Amino acid sequence: MDNIFLPHLQKIEPHAQFVFSFPIIESSLGRKYYAKVGSLSEREQFVGEAESLRAIYDAAPGLAPQVFAAVGPDNPATTSERPYFLSEYRNITSLTSNHKAGEEFGMRLATELHVYKSTMGFGFHVPTFCGATRQDNGWYQTWEECYSAMIGSLLAKLPDTGRFSELCTKGEQVRSKVIPFLLRPLEIQPVLLHGDLWSGNAGIDSLSGQPVIFDPSSYYGHNEADLAIARIFGGFPHGFFEKYHEHLPKTEPVDQYELRADLYELYHYLNHTVLFGSLYAGSALRKMTILLGACP
Repeated sequence: MDNIFLPHLQKIEPHAQFVFSFPIIESSLGRKYYAKVGSLSEREQFVGEAESLRAIYDAAPGLAPQVFAAVGPDNPATTSERPYFLSEYRNITSLTSNHKAGEEFGMRLATELHVYKSTMGFGFHVPTFCGATRQDNGWYQTWEECYSAMIGSLLAKLPDTGRFSELCTKGEQVRSKVIPFLLRPLEIQPVLLHGDLWSGNAGIDSLSGQPVIFDPSSYYGHNEADLAIARIFGGFPHGFFEKYHEHLPKTEPVDQYELRADLYELYHYLNHTVLFGSLYAGSALRKMTILLGACP
């Protein structure tokens, strides 16, 4: 694997020697890098992660690790080249108990990442992966269309049998009734999202003390959608949400904010049902019941 990364490293540090101890590479000048190589079947995952991180770094430099080299989206999918990834190394510790870092993260998310707009519409230019689930992406002119397609893609991955049959039926009702009701009236711009922003994908850089995010499945969408999984799997410090909305107020109509949160949380409960089975189906059904009950 050395021959994959050495030319890239020599461009960054021409006079350094390198110790290859994967996934961490260390240079004789004291810099560390994170490197990995995948199988041919993981090509799309590597491209999706690298393109997501590059977009985040462009929007908010330093908030995510900088990517130095990776297999690109324009390379033919049939190539025999194994996918690879090289970025700066960040020693990351937990964010959940650090109130100050949580506030800093909320501010940066609201003032940098979630104001970085797309000129193409809602979606993303390559597939990305939320966990192991492939998000097809592509481009949509409205958020309603984009989010409905995202929910529909998850429903299509569920077997229409047993408990999942009810989930699929109600899920289609959410698509036909709830999504138009809640999302069609919104006056929003497509902004860059992390896409899988739970507490396990955010932390603190131990050297700088600054917040850092990683393992993204990015797309351009409604900023509030990025807050959904932050509430339900581990959670972020309370100050994160306060500082976030101090800089980026809740979208009008504000009285539907909690319902929109339920709708955006539904995506992640459905995805966990796809990934892990019926353990999460009950949570997804409860969200659907709440949403359908609130919809005229």
